[in-house]
Amino acid sequence: MAKLYFYYSAMNAGKSTTLLQSGYNYVERGMQVLLFAPCIDNRFGKVAIHSRIGLTQDAVGFDNDTDFFAFALQQKELLPNLTCVLIDEVHFLKKEQIKQLTKITTELRIPVLCYGLRSDFRGEPFEGSSYLLAWAEELTEIKTICHCGKKATMNIRIDAKGLAIEEGDQVQVGGNESYVSSCMTHFREFNKTFSQIHSTQTVEIS
Repeated sequence: MAKLYFYYSAMNAGKSTTLLQSGYNYVERGMQVLLFAPCIDNRFGKVAIHSRIGLTQDAVGFDNDTDFFAFALQQKELLPNLTCVLIDEVHFLKKEQIKQLTKITTELRIPVLCYGLRSDFRGEPFEGSSYLLAWAEELTEIKTICHCGKKATMNIRIDAKGLAIEEGDQVQVGGNESYVSSCMTHFREFNKTFSQIHSTQTVEIS
Protein backbone atom coordinates (compact mmCIF):
# COMPACT_ATOMS: atom_id res chain seq x y z
CA MET A 1 0.00 0.00 0.00
CA ALA A 2 1.31 3.45 -0.93
CA LYS A 3 2.19 5.65 2.03
CA LEU A 4 3.29 9.20 2.78
CA TYR A 5 6.77 9.14 4.36
CA PHE A 6 8.54 11.98 6.18
CA TYR A 7 12.30 11.76 6.68
CA TYR A 8 13.35 14.64 8.93
CA SER A 9 16.53 15.89 10.53
CA ALA A 10 18.59 18.92 11.44
CA MET A 11 20.72 20.61 8.76
CA ASN A 12 23.58 18.75 7.12
CA ALA A 13 22.43 15.27 8.09
CA GLY A 14 22.47 13.82 4.57
CA LYS A 15 18.78 14.15 3.65
CA SER A 16 19.46 14.90 -0.01
CA THR A 17 21.98 12.06 -0.24
CA THR A 18 19.43 9.64 1.19
CA LEU A 19 16.77 10.91 -1.22
CA LEU A 20 19.03 10.46 -4.25
CA GLN A 21 19.96 6.96 -3.14
CA SER A 22 16.30 6.04 -2.73
CA GLY A 23 15.47 7.41 -6.18
CA TYR A 24 18.40 5.54 -7.71
CA ASN A 25 17.21 2.28 -6.16
CA TYR A 26 13.87 2.61 -7.99
CA VAL A 27 15.43 3.59 -11.32
CA GLU A 28 17.99 0.79 -11.11
CA ARG A 29 15.09 -1.66 -11.01
CA GLY A 30 13.48 -0.20 -14.13
CA MET A 31 10.94 1.99 -12.35
CA GLN A 32 10.18 5.67 -12.98
CA VAL A 33 10.22 8.40 -10.34
CA LEU A 34 9.42 12.09 -9.97
CA LEU A 35 11.98 14.24 -8.14
CA PHE A 36 11.01 17.67 -6.77
CA ALA A 37 13.20 20.49 -5.43
CA PRO A 38 12.38 24.13 -4.51
CA CYS A 39 12.62 26.77 -7.23
CA ILE A 40 14.02 29.27 -4.73
CA ASP A 41 17.26 27.30 -4.46
CA ASN A 42 19.03 28.75 -7.50
CA ARG A 43 22.56 28.51 -6.16
CA PHE A 44 23.58 26.11 -8.92
CA GLY A 45 21.85 27.74 -11.89
CA LYS A 46 19.03 25.23 -12.35
CA VAL A 47 16.57 23.28 -10.25
CA ALA A 48 18.25 20.12 -9.02
CA ILE A 49 18.84 18.09 -5.88
CA HIS A 50 22.40 18.53 -4.62
CA SER A 51 24.05 16.57 -1.84
CA ARG A 52 27.02 17.67 0.22
CA ILE A 53 29.04 14.69 -1.01
CA GLY A 54 28.76 15.80 -4.64
CA LEU A 55 25.74 13.90 -5.95
CA THR A 56 23.39 15.89 -8.20
CA GLN A 57 20.16 15.04 -10.00
CA ASP A 58 17.86 17.27 -12.07
CA ALA A 59 14.44 17.79 -10.52
CA VAL A 60 11.08 19.43 -11.12
CA GLY A 61 10.92 22.83 -9.43
CA PHE A 62 8.14 23.63 -6.98
CA ASP A 63 6.87 26.81 -5.38
CA ASN A 64 3.84 27.84 -3.34
CA ASP A 65 1.56 27.49 -6.37
CA THR A 66 2.57 23.97 -7.36
CA ASP A 67 -0.26 21.44 -7.38
CA PHE A 68 1.54 18.17 -6.71
CA PHE A 69 -1.51 15.98 -7.25
CA ALA A 70 -2.40 17.53 -10.61
CA PHE A 71 1.20 17.25 -11.79
CA ALA A 72 1.53 13.63 -10.66
CA LEU A 73 -1.79 12.75 -12.31
CA GLN A 74 -0.60 14.25 -15.60
CA GLN A 75 2.78 12.52 -15.40
CA LYS A 76 1.16 9.19 -14.64
CA GLU A 77 -0.28 9.27 -18.16
CA LEU A 78 3.18 9.95 -19.63
CA LEU A 79 5.16 7.63 -17.36
CA PRO A 80 3.37 4.27 -17.27
CA ASN A 81 5.80 2.87 -14.71
CA LEU A 82 5.74 5.85 -12.34
CA THR A 83 6.40 4.22 -8.99
CA CYS A 84 7.46 6.90 -6.51
CA VAL A 85 7.47 10.66 -5.84
CA LEU A 86 10.42 12.11 -3.90
CA ILE A 87 10.51 15.69 -2.58
CA ASP A 88 13.54 17.54 -1.20
CA GLU A 89 13.27 20.50 1.22
CA VAL A 90 9.65 19.57 1.87
CA HIS A 91 9.43 21.94 4.84
CA PHE A 92 8.83 24.75 2.30
CA LEU A 93 5.43 23.31 1.37
CA LYS A 94 2.08 24.69 2.51
CA LYS A 95 -0.72 22.83 4.27
CA GLU A 96 -2.77 22.47 1.09
CA GLN A 97 0.22 20.96 -0.71
CA ILE A 98 0.67 18.33 2.01
CA LYS A 99 -3.00 17.44 1.45
CA GLN A 100 -2.17 16.98 -2.23
CA LEU A 101 0.55 14.51 -1.28
CA THR A 102 -1.94 12.46 0.71
CA LYS A 103 -4.15 12.33 -2.41
CA ILE A 104 -1.24 10.99 -4.46
CA THR A 105 -0.84 8.09 -2.04
CA THR A 106 -4.54 7.33 -1.57
CA GLU A 107 -5.96 8.00 -5.06
CA LEU A 108 -3.02 7.36 -7.38
CA ARG A 109 -1.55 4.70 -5.08
CA ILE A 110 1.96 6.08 -5.48
CA PRO A 111 4.22 6.37 -2.41
CA VAL A 112 5.55 9.85 -1.61
CA LEU A 113 8.93 10.21 0.15
CA CYS A 114 9.47 13.63 1.76
CA TYR A 115 12.76 14.94 3.12
CA GLY A 116 13.13 18.09 5.20
CA LEU A 117 13.57 19.95 8.45
CA ARG A 118 11.16 20.08 11.38
CA SER A 119 12.01 23.58 12.59
CA ASP A 120 13.79 26.77 11.54
CA PHE A 121 16.74 28.63 13.08
CA ARG A 122 14.46 30.17 15.71
CA GLY A 123 13.06 26.80 16.77
CA GLU A 124 9.73 27.54 15.09
CA PRO A 125 8.05 24.75 13.09
CA PHE A 126 7.72 25.00 9.31
CA GLU A 127 4.15 24.77 8.05
CA GLY A 128 4.85 21.84 5.75
CA SER A 129 6.69 19.89 8.40
CA SER A 130 3.95 20.44 10.97
CA TYR A 131 1.36 18.77 8.76
CA LEU A 132 3.70 16.01 7.68
CA LEU A 133 4.30 15.19 11.34
CA ALA A 134 0.52 15.02 11.73
CA TRP A 135 -0.41 13.21 8.51
CA ALA A 136 2.55 11.13 7.32
CA GLU A 137 2.10 7.42 7.84
CA GLU A 138 5.80 6.77 8.37
CA LEU A 139 8.17 9.10 10.28
CA THR A 140 11.91 8.53 10.22
CA GLU A 141 14.63 10.64 11.80
CA ILE A 142 17.92 10.99 9.90
CA LYS A 143 20.45 11.62 12.63
CA THR A 144 23.44 13.95 12.75
CA ILE A 145 25.55 15.37 15.58
CA CYS A 146 26.28 18.69 17.25
CA HIS A 147 29.88 19.91 17.55
CA CYS A 148 29.80 18.62 21.15
CA GLY A 149 29.08 15.06 19.99
CA LYS A 150 25.44 14.90 21.12
CA LYS A 151 22.61 14.28 18.65
CA ALA A 152 21.70 17.47 16.79
CA THR A 153 18.00 18.27 16.54
CA MET A 154 18.07 22.06 16.00
CA ASN A 155 19.42 24.52 13.42
CA ILE A 156 21.48 27.65 14.05
CA ARG A 157 21.83 30.29 11.32
CA ILE A 158 25.24 31.97 11.12
CA ASP A 159 26.65 34.98 9.28
CA ALA A 160 29.80 35.24 7.18
CA LYS A 161 31.93 35.57 10.33
CA GLY A 162 30.48 32.46 11.93
CA LEU A 163 28.36 34.45 14.37
CA ALA A 164 24.96 33.09 15.31
CA ILE A 165 21.93 35.00 13.97
CA GLU A 166 18.65 35.14 15.87
CA GLU A 167 16.51 37.38 13.66
CA GLY A 168 15.51 37.22 10.00
CA ASP A 169 13.18 35.64 7.47
CA GLN A 170 12.24 32.02 8.05
CA VAL A 171 13.21 31.01 4.52
CA GLN A 172 16.84 31.57 3.56
CA VAL A 173 18.50 28.99 1.35
CA GLY A 174 22.01 28.01 2.36
CA GLY A 175 24.38 25.21 3.30
CA ASN A 176 27.34 24.86 5.62
CA GLU A 177 28.18 28.54 5.16
CA SER A 178 24.79 29.58 6.60
CA TYR A 179 23.68 26.89 9.06
CA VAL A 180 25.04 24.76 11.88
CA SER A 181 23.16 21.82 13.36
CA SER A 182 23.16 21.66 17.16
CA CYS A 183 21.81 19.84 20.18
CA MET A 184 19.11 21.49 22.27
CA THR A 185 21.63 22.54 24.94
CA HIS A 186 23.73 24.61 22.54
CA PHE A 187 20.66 25.89 20.71
CA ARG A 188 19.29 27.27 23.98
CA GLU A 189 22.63 28.84 24.83
CA PHE A 190 22.50 30.69 21.53
CA ASN A 191 18.80 31.45 21.17
CA LYS A 192 17.94 33.76 24.03
CA THR A 193 14.43 34.40 22.69
CA PHE A 194 13.71 30.68 22.67
CA SER A 195 14.97 30.50 26.25
CA GLN A 196 12.76 33.49 27.19
CA ILE A 197 15.79 35.59 28.09
CA HIS A 198 15.51 39.03 26.49
CA SER A 199 18.95 39.71 25.06
CA THR A 200 20.22 40.86 21.64
CA GLN A 201 23.73 39.58 22.19
CA THR A 202 25.01 37.05 19.66
CA VAL A 203 27.48 34.32 20.38
CA GLU A 204 30.14 32.80 18.20
CA ILE A 205 29.83 29.16 17.26
CA SER A 206 33.07 27.35 18.01
